[in-house]
Amino acid sequence: MEIIKIDTLVHKNKNCIALAFKFNSKIQTQIKKLDATWSNTNKAWLVDDTYQNRNNLKLLLTDLATFKTGPNIKNVIAVNPTINGETITAVQKFTQWLNSRRYSASTIKTYTEALQSFLRFYADKPLGEITNNDVIVFNNELILKNKLSASYQNQIVNAIKLFFIKIENKKIDVDLIHRPKREKLLPNVLSKEEVKAILNAHSNIKHKTMLSLIYSCGLRRSELLYLKPTDIDSKRNIIIIRQAKGKKDRIAPLSEKIVIMLREYYILFKPTTWLFEGQNAGERSDERSLAYVLKQALEKTNIKKPVSLHWLRHSYATHLLEAGTDLRYIQEILGHKSSKTTEIYTHVSTKNLQNIKSPFDDL
Repeated sequence: MEIIKIDTLVHKNKNCIALAFKFNSKIQTQIKKLDATWSNTNKAWLVDDTYQNRNNLKLLLTDLATFKTGPNIKNVIAVNPTINGETITAVQKFTQWLNSRRYSASTIKTYTEALQSFLRFYADKPLGEITNNDVIVFNNELILKNKLSASYQNQIVNAIKLFFIKIENKKIDVDLIHRPKREKLLPNVLSKEEVKAILNAHSNIKHKTMLSLIYSCGLRRSELLYLKPTDIDSKRNIIIIRQAKGKKDRIAPLSEKIVIMLREYYILFKPTTWLFEGQNAGERSDERSLAYVLKQALEKTNIKKPVSLHWLRHSYATHLLEAGTDLRYIQEILGHKSSKTTEIYTHVSTKNLQNIKSPFDDL
């Protein structure tokens, strides 16, 4: 388990809690729910020093890390409420139920952790006495007060809904549980010139192929890492993405350029179990390594945008649309369940906007 060095300090005239730890994406994801910001001066992540944040840090990080306190902090973190044996057993049954329904490992982990956060909040209250009003109080006192994300609130609601219906058989009216309005955010898209610069930044053929395959096939990060050599069908010029999001198989077309690149990569690295393996043969390359490959590429190109791997997938879809590809085909290639998900790319495509002449030019 990771160790987080924790202390208090004053930063820009604000009382803050400073968190210092080795790079850990899971911990960063959790503390960002509390609007944590990185301080290069203090070499630590900072959150406002409030009672709620002290309590929430324990709730969010209890399964990921232990705290090592500094000389300035007092009353450390609010004591973690202990879940009683009955509740622990119920959570275990919930996990088993999710497993039996073949939910993905990431969904099971997300739902279980979200449920545990809720149940710790009501550690002194028997499960049978929890009502809709308790969920509303939890939303207001923990999520909204601390400005946690809408997606986190939805995870809590989904977990509570499933838990009380399937495990507790409790007559709780889940339709009355407050859900946040869905944020309508546009996907981040790079220009073709920016994509080209990123993909050409690496001289290492493995790194270059990994990034190129994500863009050229519109892959999610996990989809790339779970590819096997047998999933590449160079004779038919397709790639088979197996058991992706929603446990669906799908295929995507391979460009001639990526086929050539894959052949060159295969000859040099000779992967066995996974298409992109780690330092040891048969061991899958991990997500952190892939993120670092992108980070290195961005440093070499001097692109200052906060580009993530998913930007390459968004850019692929948008560039396909601008080239005249039918939305139905894009939906199939990306593996979207609903056409509405794919239609969002029409809002970022500049093909038709570029034909609009601004009246400002006529002034």
